[in-house]
Amino acid sequence: QRYRRKQPHFRDFTCQRGGTHTHTFTASRRAHTDLDLDIWPCSCVCSFLPPLIFSQLCKELPPRTVGYSWQLTYSTSRHGASLKSLYRKLRATDSPVLVVIKDALDEIFGAFLSHPLRLSETFYGTGETFLFMLHPRFKCFRWTGENSFFIKGDLDSFAIGGGSGHFGLWVDENLYLGRSSPCYTFNNCCLSETNDFRVMELEVWTFT
Repeated sequence: QRYRRKQPHFRDFTCQRGGTHTHTFTASRRAHTDLDLDIWPCSCVCSFLPPLIFSQLCKELPPRTVGYSWQLTYSTSRHGASLKSLYRKLRATDSPVLVVIKDALDEIFGAFLSHPLRLSETFYGTGETFLFMLHPRFKCFRWTGENSFFIKGDLDSFAIGGGSGHFGLWVDENLYLGRSSPCYTFNNCCLSETNDFRVMELEVWTFT
């Protein structure tokens, strides 16, 4: 089934754990700016992402994600740390993908991908793809138009953004070692405190 837009005015946030829905939350775009932390189901949206930061990120997502449930498709804490397993989990979807990483210094960052991660001979994707920093600093890095090095999936790593031999975000096949560097695709700074980082947790969300 093709990925189609649904309700244009509301978001449904649904946590799925082991195939079981535990919470569902629907909010309009306006609700993101008037966030009630007492009712926000932060623990069911992302296991390590503070709710206020999550609400900021929601406002940055493309309109075509509105009205879809968020499904936790892959988590290193639940599914192990294997890029091959991640590819398998995403094989059946054509949904956009949100990759969120927490490193050993408790910094949180990641990427929104216009298309799911997969093995590829060349870069693919569209200008909807962007990089972001979430904690301790919030900032998004959009497509500059300089090149089209959006998404690249290899057997031993995946990369987001590139140019002159540098990747905006790169993670190895064990989903443990990563690197972030400034790149022409997004004109980003290093997403982590140091160029090389260790992944403590990685979650991949799809929209269904």
